[in-house]
Amino acid sequence: MSVQTPLARVQGLGAAHSGTMHFWRQRISAVALVPLAIWFVCSALALIGADREMAAAFLARPVNAIAMALFVIAALNHMVLGVRVVIEDYVHDEAPKITLLILNNFFAWIVGAACLFALVKIAI
Repeated sequence: MSVQTPLARVQGLGAAHSGTMHFWRQRISAVALVPLAIWFVCSALALIGADREMAAAFLARPVNAIAMALFVIAALNHMVLGVRVVIEDYVHDEAPKITLLILNNFFAWIVGAACLFALVKIAI
């Protein structure tokens, strides 16, 4: 079953069969972020006024460390997908477009690695 219109299939128009996968990846990451974001906001509100040791103890619990890691991964994945669409839609020259797409991915990998490293360091 195709999501393209019959006319688009006949004319061969489309995004080389990658648009649908991008659409689903963004929707799945958004759905994953709903409970994770609720958990994050509730946790952040509960930690208002807490000292550093109490926050570290909170993140040292396995359930909280795993939930935070999943939140970081899902949020960064969702961010990469969203920023990619903006870059592809609004940057028309190829060299800057490719550069920004690469920087988008590097930024997400660096932030993700730093967050996960900090979580592992706190949890262990």
